Amino acid sequence: MSIVTKSGDKGKTALMYGRRVSKCHPRVEAYGCVDELNTALGLARASAQQEFVRDSLLPIQQDLVVLMGELATAVEDLPRYVKDGFSLVTSQLTHKLDALVKEVEAQSVSFKGWATPGSCLNSAALDVARTVCRRAERRVCALQEADQLQNSEIIIYLNRLADLLWLLARWVETQSAPATQVQCSEAKSE
Repeated sequence: MSIVTKSGDKGKTALMYGRRVSKCHPRVEAYGCVDELNTALGLARASAQQEFVRDSLLPIQQDLVVLMGELATAVEDLPRYVKDGFSLVTSQLTHKLDALVKEVEAQSVSFKGWATPGSCLNSAALDVARTVCRRAERRVCALQEADQLQNSEIIIYLNRLADLLWLLARWVETQSAPATQVQCSEAKSE
């Protein structure tokens, strides 16, 4: 079977269980932003020099697949989705993020005021992921305001994830500060 189905050539796509909607439908926009977030996290994981970052991001990416599946299912199809054995976003997923926030905060992280992304590649990638996460959060909030979101834990999860990504970016900057300063001074001398 080819990846090219041509079924979306007229601007429609299928949700779980075959419901066809516009590709600009708020539900498609929401899970599409989460897909972008997962991709941004993949870039952040691939660019990470610290094993802690890589090991922290992979389970989050796996949890985002659960989140996308739930978002890609119309509210009226959620009972069938659960009956078919698919997982929903639960407070346990958010608690994992909370635990990771506490773990990072317990380490030496330095920051003052607003952060300017770009002190190193990995922290910049984490900041890109954070901003994509905030966009996904806004799109999911729009679903909720349109009474198309049954599970408010999704918003809580995305809010916590954005906070964690900001914190991880600052952690990476703190961990790589001496190396970053050397790179900056070398660049100035050229």
